[in-house]
Amino acid sequence: MAVKNFSLVNIFWRWLFAFLLVALTYNPSDYSLYRWLSDVFPNISAVTPLLAISSLLLLIGWVMYLRATLRSLGFVGTFLAIALVAALVWWAFDMGWLDRGNEHILAWVGIVFISLVLGVGMSWSHIRRRLSGQLDVDDHDGKN
Repeated sequence: MAVKNFSLVNIFWRWLFAFLLVALTYNPSDYSLYRWLSDVFPNISAVTPLLAISSLLLLIGWVMYLRATLRSLGFVGTFLAIALVAALVWWAFDMGWLDRGNEHILAWVGIVFISLVLGVGMSWSHIRRRLSGQLDVDDHDGKN
């Protein structure tokens, strides 16, 4: 069922979950699935059920977000969203707001970059419906 009163709060929650998905998968700290896997995979017998469950939950999240983004924005729209966010990051570098020499900051910028695209992709059908008044076929549940 489609969300009837879609607002900025809904967009924020979708972005926040996208941010958590990306940051839990990889971030420059020691607390990410990437770090956990890199510590375990020299010794495959050290894989634990918790690692498997965590990996599968993040994979499910990625599939949901990527599928929703590609379905709502399409390939061209996804490319344009990536290009827009990349241009904004470029502008931030050009203005001197971001330091190219700080790898941790660059990693976090990348995490925010990816999560913005995924968050907008997850929200785009609702945004488009609000702007145009047109309902997507996928949004119609047959109940009026």
